[in-house]
Amino acid sequence: MKVLVLSFYYEPDLCAGSFRTTALVKELSKRPDVQIEVISTLPNRYSSFSVEAVEREVSGSVTINRVALPSHNSGMFDQAKAYFTYYKQAMKIVDKGEYDLVYATSSRLFTAFLGSRIARKKNLPLYLDIRDIFVDTIKDLLPSKISLLAKPLFSLIERYSFSRAQRINLVSKGFKGYFLERYPKGDFRWFTNGIDEEFLNNPLNGVDPKDRVVKILYAGNIGEGQGLHEILPELSESLKGRASFTVIGSGGKLKELEESIKHTAITLLPPVNREQLIVEYNRADVLFLHLNDYPAFEKVLPSKIFEYAALGKPILAGVSGYAAEFLKQEVENCAVFNPRDAVEALDVFDQLKLVDIDRVLFKEKFSRQAIMQKMSDDLVEFFNNEKQ
Repeated sequence: MKVLVLSFYYEPDLCAGSFRTTALVKELSKRPDVQIEVISTLPNRYSSFSVEAVEREVSGSVTINRVALPSHNSGMFDQAKAYFTYYKQAMKIVDKGEYDLVYATSSRLFTAFLGSRIARKKNLPLYLDIRDIFVDTIKDLLPSKISLLAKPLFSLIERYSFSRAQRINLVSKGFKGYFLERYPKGDFRWFTNGIDEEFLNNPLNGVDPKDRVVKILYAGNIGEGQGLHEILPELSESLKGRASFTVIGSGGKLKELEESIKHTAITLLPPVNREQLIVEYNRADVLFLHLNDYPAFEKVLPSKIFEYAALGKPILAGVSGYAAEFLKQEVENCAVFNPRDAVEALDVFDQLKLVDIDRVLFKEKFSRQAIMQKMSDDLVEFFNNEKQ
């Protein structure tokens, strides 16, 4: 069985898509009867963070192709150029290749479209892994006039892509209503994001920082979806003298965030590798999470939740919808407030216990390795069913 894996991001890039796909490929590669060819890109998640990787790499049963992209930032036009380059190069790579199954993981729809194109061209079964609902999100992220023109086109692309997939995995159960309404005959699975091994055995800090300034840390993307520029300046001012904020990351709203925190004591740092990130996490007392107050984000389940929760730190989270429900049900010592509501954030902050706790049950339930092992089993079972 030869599996073609399409993922715009792959190790050593820094993002949820990279960590997820790398873990799945690792599990698939343990099977003696499985060969894997990955088509991804050279590290490009952040223009401010670069790490070396080779364009073609062969290790045992795994072949990795990394497409070189034109230099780009996080704007919509730059991203479209990057995806088009990836699409063209991927089609060239697969032209003479022989595969038994196409697996595509996608957040912004276009990798799913690429998977559908290849599956149709080569008459292969298609397994999609969907990490976001792009059509649902663009109406909130794009100006209304552009969204009105773009949404019908993207809806057609989505239907073209998803109608070809014989099985679709959704990383958030918050997506359920959207997909069942549009694709009622779909064969769906629910393998979530999970906790990588680096975060499972992290030492806990038992010291209550009540006699000093509490260190609050956000690490991740700085985009419209996170809306940090909408919440941090006011929240930082409200907690002045009691808490300090550090933000590690980059993204499309970096300049807006820089401008909004000019007159605050918030520290802004560029992205770092995972080893250094864990060091920064351990220096923090509270981990901060925020999603903008857009209807589309009521369905998502941020991958950052799993990383944060595994570390045992108190969590201050400005989220709504399914993510808020998940945190309240699954994560101890987590204070949830409505997005962009600094007053409520201040209220729930005072409810946190400022000590680390070992979330043993959460780590057992959401181990990335365990989830990806089940997902690799599902891929093989899916292939065997399609072969019959």
